[in-house]
Amino acid sequence: MKTKRVIVTEKAAAVITELKEKHGELMFHQSGGCCDGSAPMCFEKGELMLDDNDVCLGSIEGCDFHMSRDQFEYWKHTQLTIDVTPGIGSSFSLEIPMGVRFLIKSRLYSEDEAEHLEPIRIGA
Repeated sequence: MKTKRVIVTEKAAAVITELKEKHGELMFHQSGGCCDGSAPMCFEKGELMLDDNDVCLGSIEGCDFHMSRDQFEYWKHTQLTIDVTPGIGSSFSLEIPMGVRFLIKSRLYSEDEAEHLEPIRIGA
């Protein structure tokens, strides 16, 4: 069995389901840490232009999850868990009007997990 690089909590899955009902297909991109800290950002699919500098780690609730290649080099040894918390972040992410914001938690892979990672995809 392949180890997922990105997973989602039940609470975050419920928010994603609600956003999909309102906005249609979605995509995620891990913010690089400027204005939004290191928050996962949710957009309508195709709203954020991706290129060969982006890596797709997998999908959560049917939505592709991307980050920049440079950032992936720092995070490639960790499994990311997408969660939500009450509060309003300073971003353009779709969940903000709901009074919640997505956040990321990470943990290092075990040796066995690291040997069985799902492959990444470069670009869109």
